[in-house]
Amino acid sequence: MSYNLLKGKKGIIFGALDEKSIAWITAIKCFEEGAQIVLTNAPVAMRMGEINKLAEKVNAPVIPCDVSNAEDVDNLITKAMEHFGGGFDFILHSIGMSVNVRKGKHYTEIDYGFNLKTLEISSMSLHRVLATCMKKDAINDWGSVVALTYIAAQRVFPDYNEMADAKSLLESVARSFGYHYGVKKQVRINTISQSPTRTTAGSGVKGFDGFISYAEKMSPLGNASAEDCANYCVVMFSDMTKMVTMQNLFHDGGFSFTGVTQAVITQMEK
Repeated sequence: MSYNLLKGKKGIIFGALDEKSIAWITAIKCFEEGAQIVLTNAPVAMRMGEINKLAEKVNAPVIPCDVSNAEDVDNLITKAMEHFGGGFDFILHSIGMSVNVRKGKHYTEIDYGFNLKTLEISSMSLHRVLATCMKKDAINDWGSVVALTYIAAQRVFPDYNEMADAKSLLESVARSFGYHYGVKKQVRINTISQSPTRTTAGSGVKGFDGFISYAEKMSPLGNASAEDCANYCVVMFSDMTKMVTMQNLFHDGGFSFTGVTQAVITQMEK
């Protein structure tokens, strides 16, 4: 069911890889709620995924962008504004990549060169995108930016590796830039801390099935699905949340504030 929550709004969706990805589902939900969309991803991810199929479904152009490249980001924002005929209203930052995880390096033995690349792509890319938008006055007054994160930014999940540090930095960037963009243009910037979700990217983390099973048992409502997260993103992009900014919003079925559940106790007593 559509509520026209985003009627007349325009936005950029980063990170749609395939039908499992939260960004992919969010793009569809935004389109169904009346938004116009520009899709973007890194060229290598575009070759791996099926973004053109999504573009056809939501009637959106696809503009390649390597977020670690300033010229690419500048080109993306410029072309998006040309497509929209001016500024836009929302951004979804759904970007994460760990070279050390890909290389199988333990957290205590990470390669620091790889680590810099991880932080650049997974965290500082949000800063680069927002700085570029501010310079070009690209986001309309009362616009909304959402970046996806995970509770490993606050708690230790050993196999989440350096991505925990990256998510911590991402959340800090959202808070700090949220202040400056709020003062200047009433643009709100938040992070959504999502349940572990079976996406192509997420499944690359060691022990990911264990993450999901444990979180399901520890969450009073169970794990939030990718579709649930997409719906939450739509609400955050809408005018219904105009005064919410600089927040890390847990969207995890209650996991973040649950000490233990009967399901976990029962499992441990077996």
